[in-house]
Amino acid sequence: MSGPSIKLSSGYDIPLIGLGTWQSKPEEVVNAVHSALEAGYRHIDCAWGYGNEKDVGEGIRKSGVPRSEIFITSKLWSTYHRRVEECLDQSLTNLGVDYLDLYLIHWPVPLNQNGNHPMIPTLPDGTRDVDKEWKLSDTWKQLEALVAKGKIRSIGVSNFSEYNLEKILPTATIVPAVNQLELHVFNPQHKLLAYLKSKNIIPQAYSPLGSTGSPLLKDEDIVSISEKHSLSAADVLLGYLLAKQIVILPKSVTPARIVANFKGAQEALSKLTPEDVAKLDGLAAAGKQKRFITPPWPVYLGFEDWPQPYPKPE
Repeated sequence: MSGPSIKLSSGYDIPLIGLGTWQSKPEEVVNAVHSALEAGYRHIDCAWGYGNEKDVGEGIRKSGVPRSEIFITSKLWSTYHRRVEECLDQSLTNLGVDYLDLYLIHWPVPLNQNGNHPMIPTLPDGTRDVDKEWKLSDTWKQLEALVAKGKIRSIGVSNFSEYNLEKILPTATIVPAVNQLELHVFNPQHKLLAYLKSKNIIPQAYSPLGSTGSPLLKDEDIVSISEKHSLSAADVLLGYLLAKQIVILPKSVTPARIVANFKGAQEALSKLTPEDVAKLDGLAAAGKQKRFITPPWPVYLGFEDWPQPYPKPE
């Protein structure tokens, strides 16, 4: 059993349930990936910036599942916007594969590799050293070239608002297949999702259960729906996103939880009613709006709910 899938604009199918690997310690992620593939997952979400791709690759090999059956995603880190292929090649080597199913621009913020930090180079005032001369459309051109080379099957973006998507779409020859975002009942981003649908861009949800110690799992409205259907709160949160045709990427390193997320999400999808989905759709607007992941990028990102936003450039 490999779970439900959806077709991307690139023509490839993407499994709707994937294993997230952010913040998974190297020694834990080997077993997490192995457990996930054993449980039926066929989609693993990685990134150069997570620092654990060698271990993800080990978990894939340990599973014995053929490479051709696994959908593998990685992401371009911000210090490599001018040198996309170099970053991609590191991920391919670390994962031990010769192509990726999906490659994303991790953040719409190019950084100058000024030598003071390999991932987050900073200026003397401590803010992140943004490469203000570089255009996102030029990053995208490099991704398109790597599709032509056969190193990537599909390309997309992550953490892109409509504002930043409009920087690449006018000159793109390939429309982004996906946009990976922080999506959950407290941060549903309805307006952005409608825009993505109009462009045939599939949304992916990272942190679909919220963050560590998330209030979502104890929310009374979510718990009441879970009790009504004999589901867990996590099942409801994941099933809700699946019902909206959003790819979910729950992260766990606990084998039992990895299995429960995979099975529970599909069970919830079959049990949740349109009324349940509508109620969950309204929680953020009813005063529960909350975003958990807000790195201090010193630029305007274009998200309406981003805290302390920098002013929109003229």
